[in-house]
Amino acid sequence: MKNWVHILKEQAIFVVLIVLFIIFACSSPEFLTVTNLLNIARQVSILGIASVGMTYVILIGGIDLSTGSIITFVNIITAYLMVKSGINMWLAILISLIVSTGIGFINGFLVANFNMPSLIVTFATQIVFEGLAYIISKGMPIFGFPNAFTQIGQGYLGPIPTPIIIMIVIFAIGGFILNKTYFGRYFYALGGNETASELSGIRVKRVKYLIFSLSGFFAGVAGIVMLARTNSGQPTAGKGYEFKVITDVVLGGVSVAGGSGKLSNVVAGVMIMGILENGMVLLNISSYVQMVVEGIILVLAVGFDCVQKKGLLKA
Repeated sequence: MKNWVHILKEQAIFVVLIVLFIIFACSSPEFLTVTNLLNIARQVSILGIASVGMTYVILIGGIDLSTGSIITFVNIITAYLMVKSGINMWLAILISLIVSTGIGFINGFLVANFNMPSLIVTFATQIVFEGLAYIISKGMPIFGFPNAFTQIGQGYLGPIPTPIIIMIVIFAIGGFILNKTYFGRYFYALGGNETASELSGIRVKRVKYLIFSLSGFFAGVAGIVMLARTNSGQPTAGKGYEFKVITDVVLGGVSVAGGSGKLSNVVAGVMIMGILENGMVLLNISSYVQMVVEGIILVLAVGFDCVQKKGLLKA
């Protein structure tokens, strides 16, 4: 009986995904078209890419509020390097990803060495790099990219949009790190009990450096894809994305207390939010109502996690 209960808890997210899919398929004839389904996957690709890094951070009981500002900053510096400085697009992308990874490393360094709450550290870097994005761009959009660059966000590999391919590759890499390397085991260990992890010989500080650096890197990749898709570097491009990513990850069953969660479930969480937003748009539901729904979903997901943790403690 306990095994069945455990299986139901593990698969509940996929049941919700299927039910939501059926509801919108019955509610709107446009929902089930190939064009719309590909559009949903394309829309969630940016959030999906960034959610891999956020999953790692939440697994150790942390939070990364700088994700949105990193996406914005990468938008601006990549656009600036290509358009204003005339740098080759691949070099501009490389520099931008190094910068985004560096921002993540700074977050990890401050959290690990000064015992500062990740909430405060990443909120501070969020403000700093959001401000720097405005300073560099002077509050104006930057555009005029080479066609080869826009193919990253607008191109196709066969019938599949390039952003979807990139998201799948990132999820595969993220899953490999989490499930097939000893680093992944360290992530779960830190989230379960940091003190015990340190006593067992795990270099906790270095693992935190790695986790936040990876979060910055994946947010940077998301920023590149967004820039190529919108074809314009905007100083507000990633504003609010950190909360969308957190919602996707928590909805996917990654515990806010750390130590438990699966990346495969996060994929389902990302798709649920994508289907929900798309379905509400097709049904002409106000964007303000959509914000309310997203907030309620985040509260319910965290509440379910807390109730489940209490149940496990009692057991």
